[in-house]
Amino acid sequence: MDRPLVSIVIPAYNEERRLPVTLPQVMGFLQGQPFTWEVIIADDGSTDGTATIVETLAHEQAGLRLLLLPHRGKGSAVRAGMLAATGTYRFFCDADLSVPPEDWARFLPALEQAEVAIASREAPGAVRLQEPAYRHFMGRCYNLLVRMLLLPGIYDTQCGFKGFREETIAPLFARQGLEGWGFDVEILYIARRQRYRIVEVPVHWIYGRHSRVHPFRDAWRMFWDLWRVRWRAWQGHYNPPR
Repeated sequence: MDRPLVSIVIPAYNEERRLPVTLPQVMGFLQGQPFTWEVIIADDGSTDGTATIVETLAHEQAGLRLLLLPHRGKGSAVRAGMLAATGTYRFFCDADLSVPPEDWARFLPALEQAEVAIASREAPGAVRLQEPAYRHFMGRCYNLLVRMLLLPGIYDTQCGFKGFREETIAPLFARQGLEGWGFDVEILYIARRQRYRIVEVPVHWIYGRHSRVHPFRDAWRMFWDLWRVRWRAWQGHYNPPR
C-alpha cells in the first residue's frame, strides 16, 4: 500500500459514546477527497468499549487503524500517534470534532507555506459557536500568559486541530516531555526553537458541552505546565542536536 498523503491522529480515552458518531463523519469527509489518507485512533488506555468499536469499524474501512497505549494522558497519546503515522502531512484532532471536517481542507494549502498549521479561534474569519462567556474569558486569560511566557504572536494554542509536515515530526514530538493538556504549548514552543514557520488558520469551532476539560480544576495544571516548559528549556531539552 502506498504511503498516504494525509494522516489524521485522534487521541481517545473512553470514547465509546462519541466515536460511533464522529468517526463516520471523518471517514465520509476523507472518502470524498482526491488524496490518500489514514486515520489512527490512539487509544490512551481506555477501560470501556473504545477499542472494540474502532476494531469493528477498521474491519469495514481500509485506512482506519487502532493504536493501543497505556493510559498516560492526551499528550502521550498524540505523540505516539504522530510518530506512528506515515503521512506526508500529519494532523491531530479531538474526538468530538470541535473543528468540523469541512474546515480541514484549508490546512493543506497552509502547510505548503509553513511547516506547522494550527486551527485558530482568534484569527480573522474564525467563528465560535455555543461557547459560554466564562470559557471564552478563561481561554483568553490563559493565552495571554502563553504569549507572555512562551509564544508571543500566537493567539490560540489550544484549539483542537493542528497539522505538521512530515519532516517536523521527529524534531518536535521526540522532544516532547509533557503528557497532559499542556503538550500543545510545548510542541509549538519547540517549533519556534526549531525556527519552523507557524500559521494560524481560522476555523469554525463548536464548543462541546461534554468537554473533558474542566477550566477551574485544570487551570492550575495548565499554568504549571507553562513553567515546566520554561524549566525544560532552561535545562536544554529543546536544543537542536549538535
